Amino acid sequence: MKKILLTLTIAAISTISFAQKFAYVDTDYILKSIPAYESAQEQLEIMSKEWQGEIETAYAEIEKMYKEYQAEKVLLTEEMKQKREEEIVQKERQTKELQKKYFGAEGSLYKKRQELVKPIQDDIFNAIKEIATSGNYAFIFDAAGGASFLYSDPKYDKSDDVLQKLGYKN
Repeated sequence: MKKILLTLTIAAISTISFAQKFAYVDTDYILKSIPAYESAQEQLEIMSKEWQGEIETAYAEIEKMYKEYQAEKVLLTEEMKQKREEEIVQKERQTKELQKKYFGAEGSLYKKRQELVKPIQDDIFNAIKEIATSGNYAFIFDAAGGASFLYSDPKYDKSDDVLQKLGYKN
C-alpha cells in the first residue's frame, strides 16, 4: 500500500513540475485601446474611400463611353468603330491597373497599412513575448478573431499587462 501511495505521490509531483502555464490576450481589445492604432485605421479608411471613389468614377466614365459608342455605332465607319473600341478597352485596362496599384497585394493601401499598423503590431508582439518570458508562460493564446474558449478565467487574461508594458492605461 505504501509503495502505491509513494508511486502516486511521485507521479503527482512530476506532473505538477512539468505543468505548463497558459494565458491569453485579446488583441482586438489591445489594439482598440491604443490611440495610434485608431488613428492609423482612420487614415487608412479615408485613403481607401478616396481611392475607391476614384476607381468608381473611372468605371462610370467607361460605362458612359460604352453607351455613347453603342448609340453611335450604326453611324460610325469600321475604322472609327475600332478606334472607339480600343479607347474603351484602353480606359478599362488603365482603371484595372489603377485598382491594382491601390488595392493589390503589394498596392498602396497594403504598403500604407504596413507603414502605419505593423510597428504597433510589432510592439504588441514584443510586449507579449516579454510577459511570456517573465511569467514563464508556455503559451499565450489570442482570444480575438476565432479562438474559441468554452471558459476562460479572467485572471489569466494578460491583455492589460500588454497595454501596461506598452505604456497605455486600460
